[in-house]
Amino acid sequence: MSTYTPISSQTLSASASTITFDGIPQTYTDLVVIISCPGAATGGDWAMRYNNDTATNYSRTYLFGTGSAAGSGRNSSASYLALGAPRTNGWCKISIQNYSNTTTNKTCLWVVGSAGDDIAPIVGLWRSTSAINRLDFFGPTWPSGSTFTLYGIGAGSPKAFGGDTVTTDGTYWYHTFRSSGIFAPMSNLTCDYLVVAGGGGSANGQGSSGGGGGGGVRCTVGATGGGGSLETALNLSAGSNVTVTVGAGGAGSTTSPGGNGSSSTFSTITATGGGGSGGGTLRNGASGGSGGGGGEQGSVLGTGGAGTTNQGFAGAAGQSATYPSATYGAGGGGGSSAAATTHVGGAGIATSISGSSQNYGGGGGGGSYSATNTGGSGGGGKGRTETTQGFGSGTAGTANTGGGGGGAIVGNGVAGGSGVVIVRYAV
Repeated sequence: MSTYTPISSQTLSASASTITFDGIPQTYTDLVVIISCPGAATGGDWAMRYNNDTATNYSRTYLFGTGSAAGSGRNSSASYLALGAPRTNGWCKISIQNYSNTTTNKTCLWVVGSAGDDIAPIVGLWRSTSAINRLDFFGPTWPSGSTFTLYGIGAGSPKAFGGDTVTTDGTYWYHTFRSSGIFAPMSNLTCDYLVVAGGGGSANGQGSSGGGGGGGVRCTVGATGGGGSLETALNLSAGSNVTVTVGAGGAGSTTSPGGNGSSSTFSTITATGGGGSGGGTLRNGASGGSGGGGGEQGSVLGTGGAGTTNQGFAGAAGQSATYPSATYGAGGGGGSSAAATTHVGGAGIATSISGSSQNYGGGGGGGSYSATNTGGSGGGGKGRTETTQGFGSGTAGTANTGGGGGGAIVGNGVAGGSGVVIVRYAV
């Protein structure tokens, strides 16, 4: 998954005994050097130094094989890294890990060989915590036509597999799961996350049905659901396979009530599906991540469902049964950031975990005669408005936001929006 980016290349037009790469940019994670020698190099070992450091703080361990013999050895307290003996038609590939950090000693791996049958894999250590900004190669005399190419391994190379999309802004990597899957770290990671459950569906409106509750939201960046404290980032180990479940939106009902959304999970974190709305003969909204709105039928008003602590808020009850009336209708579904207010769905939380601010877990608007019945920001669907739309269904919750479905006026319910899981970690 890493990307090699050419930094610099030198091809000798005449024989030379010293090659230098200086002013190496610090914007990559690793460096790779490839040396190719088309003829016979003469003199001592191929050798390398970092930052022109001549102190005796280099060491190496090596294996070698010639086709007829094999061996191993070690050098320590040297003033350079010996890459290997002169080679006819030789080559060398050097990988330098984590070269720009200033807290650890520097390690490298390389393989050197020739057109013959000998090859040697070697590991080297430079006992210095300095960032590497210069490489010097010396020792033999390389013939004309020899090439030295320096590559950088992109600083944004993903450190994990998984997700429907994987993007970076140069500071973080973002893995977005719009469907269930596996998150597989390739190194130890500290991960921020957003886990949004599916939004609740709305009920059939024999009269008017409430809006579905937004899916529960748990987040480590910006805000989390229910007005709670931010969640704690997870430390995940290299090689672990972390299950990611993206909850479906609750079903819209042709009878009553609307279906609850399904939970979403990331590792040990679970967000609860939004509550389905009330309507028809079962008018009370269901509890969930955020609660579903209560329905209305004649003089009977349903109550709003409760939200889940630190995930979402309650739905609103059905309103005045006086018909026709501007206040007549069903309650909005609760949102992850706020409770529903009369017919309007509660707002979802805003988080910039994906790199830009977006809202998630909005409640659906309740079906109403003429009052404002918009869905909450964060994917909540609008409720049906009788005076402008006549009888029928509301608007479904938006996919991958956890928005609740909008309520109906003498019509069938609609589905809540599916959830989403976003994982981010530093490049």
